[in-house]
Amino acid sequence: MNFFDRYKFVIVPFATWFFIQLFKVIYDLVTTKKFNFKRILGAGGMPSSHSAVVTSLTTLVGKYQGTDSADFAMSLIFACVVMYDAAGVRRAAGKQAKLLNKIIDTPGLSKVEVSEKLVEALGHTPIQVIVGACIGIIVGLIF
Repeated sequence: MNFFDRYKFVIVPFATWFFIQLFKVIYDLVTTKKFNFKRILGAGGMPSSHSAVVTSLTTLVGKYQGTDSADFAMSLIFACVVMYDAAGVRRAAGKQAKLLNKIIDTPGLSKVEVSEKLVEALGHTPIQVIVGACIGIIVGLIF
């Protein structure tokens, strides 16, 4: 058994995450003409790397261990929780951060002084989650 076959359940999801995040950095560079290294580790944006990672893993587990295995069931449930969180809880937190930043920036409305703005790009829209999930499934099927 070669190295890739032995560690495919780790290599494929991490490679999927890396290339999606790299895509986001390059896309930001092309559209804004600014290099934003924080984008490589940052959350949010199209497509959802969280969704792609968990669906690539789930697809690999289903493909190699069977959809009737306990590992597949755990992976599927984990994927559903991650995607729900990305589109629900983290998206709501991002909306709240955006509103709080607006309140803090409004003169006379807030006397709160902050050293940095709250991160607004935390979650994903449902379409970003779906696109990320589709990429993950395709990657999992290819490898």
